[in-house]
Amino acid sequence: MEDGHNKGASKMSILGLKKKQPKTFKVKVITMDAEMEFSCEVKWKGKDLFDLVCRTVGLRETWFFGLRYTVKDTYAWLKTEKRVLDQEVPKDSPITFHFLAKFFPEKVEEELVQEITQHLFFLQVKKQILDEEIFCSPEASVLLASYAVQAKYGDYEPNFHKPGFLAQDELLPKRVLMQYQMTADMWEEKITAWYAEHRGIARDEAEMDYLKIAQDLDMYGVSYFAITQNKRDTDLLLGVDAQGLHIYSPNSKLNPNKSFPWSGIRNISYSEKEFTIKPLDKKKDVFKFYSSQLRVNKLILQLCIGNHDLFMRRRKVDSIEVQQMKSQAKEEKARKKVERQILAREKQMREEAERAKEEMERRLFQLQDEARLANEALLRSEETADLLAEKAQIAEEEAKLLAHKAAEAEQERQRIEATALKTKEEKRLMEQKMREAEQLAVKLVEQSERRSKEADHLKQDLTEAKDAERRAKQKLLEITKTSYPLIAAYSTPPPPPEGGDLALGSGSMRIDFKDSDMKRLSMEIERERLEYVEKSKHLQDQLKELKSEIESLKLEEQQQQAGVYSLRNEARGYPPEPPYMPHSNVRTTLHAP
Repeated sequence: MEDGHNKGASKMSILGLKKKQPKTFKVKVITMDAEMEFSCEVKWKGKDLFDLVCRTVGLRETWFFGLRYTVKDTYAWLKTEKRVLDQEVPKDSPITFHFLAKFFPEKVEEELVQEITQHLFFLQVKKQILDEEIFCSPEASVLLASYAVQAKYGDYEPNFHKPGFLAQDELLPKRVLMQYQMTADMWEEKITAWYAEHRGIARDEAEMDYLKIAQDLDMYGVSYFAITQNKRDTDLLLGVDAQGLHIYSPNSKLNPNKSFPWSGIRNISYSEKEFTIKPLDKKKDVFKFYSSQLRVNKLILQLCIGNHDLFMRRRKVDSIEVQQMKSQAKEEKARKKVERQILAREKQMREEAERAKEEMERRLFQLQDEARLANEALLRSEETADLLAEKAQIAEEEAKLLAHKAAEAEQERQRIEATALKTKEEKRLMEQKMREAEQLAVKLVEQSERRSKEADHLKQDLTEAKDAERRAKQKLLEITKTSYPLIAAYSTPPPPPEGGDLALGSGSMRIDFKDSDMKRLSMEIERERLEYVEKSKHLQDQLKELKSEIESLKLEEQQQQAGVYSLRNEARGYPPEPPYMPHSNVRTTLHAP
């Protein structure tokens, strides 16, 4: 009874302990582009967690990947056949694992079937290049960066991808950035130049192109471990990849000193810290090396077994699962290609529609601008029309004024012409009068000359008469003296004979003239001479007055002609001519009698 009681009590205690232990634990899995948390059962093995992650991600090509965790100063891969909590996983909650590619393909284009597989490899290789875990030349780095940009942003659009759009992206290793004295803008310009050449490449194609370039890099897919060749601790590096095993100098991870391809290895074994590589060719020496940590040795062995299995698998016929995946992937690629073509056509049609829309908008804006300019031109034309109407009105008024002035000028011209005609008539009359006066003056001169000659004759006759009278008086005195008695006897003189002549003959004497008659005759002659002189003087005064009148008429006619010419020039827009000034040496001479 006591034994049964004790057994029952122990059983109850065990059940109590089991109830206190948690049935689940939390796990955080970090992929290259996401973080996931899971609640796992305590009894789960590594395969259960790994399959859950693969189903969540949608991955079917599971043989390339694994769950990696950190142990002390190194890392390890979660084993699928053992329980998760029975392995040396961190004791944190949640337990952190990294879902990464554990093995790399020899030819990415042939072996990576699923798009998600290609994407995860692309992200991991890109991070290894940027973290300088894989050495890459500057030229290849720029080219790879351009494919990464194409995968992220799609086709290059100059209007959308403005300078500086890559400022927040990490695209080049720091070693490359420090190697050249170039600014971020200069690097972006170089990357963009290559990026523009990838137009039309889809995201999965750009990622595959990235991987095809990256797989040719020397450090691609190689896992490095520190080893020694002998007990003297000669430091070396062991590289494990899809091709085989490689031995490197510690300072060079690019060119191996010795390589053991998987096809040439017969067996790999290790005992504690010693590894032995037996070549397939028995004539070749066995290569041994040492690793100081047991955990690292187990990791090296895992990688060797896994890479060798994949190497052998690639050389066999694909399994039904792989063939199915490749067929589905091929159909999916064909479908996506058709979809991309349809999308490209739709995009092209949309771009054409957008261009047509932009063209129509541009045309609309242009028409609006033209309409606005036309309205402005219409307003300006209306303003111009109003201004022209105002100017036309002013011009009409000015025309009326000019017409009025022209009429006045015409009247003035007619008046001047009439005045000129009148002046010409008056001039003609004056000239006629002048000619008559000149003729009269000529006649008066002739008459004056004739009268002068007559006066001279009369003076001569008078002189002769005076001489005759004097002689007669002398003779009379002489006769008187000699015949005084006779005269006294004849105191009463007989009447003078008819004719009034004084005749002295032989023995007789006649006296024809008396003193009074002579005086009277002389006075008449003098009076006629004085009258002639007076008339001649008066005629000369008249001639002078006529000459001055003719000069004034000529001057007035010249002024009138100058006025008419000036009015005509003003009506035609010509500058006025200076008035005509007659020469001072031109004179009209009238001959005075």
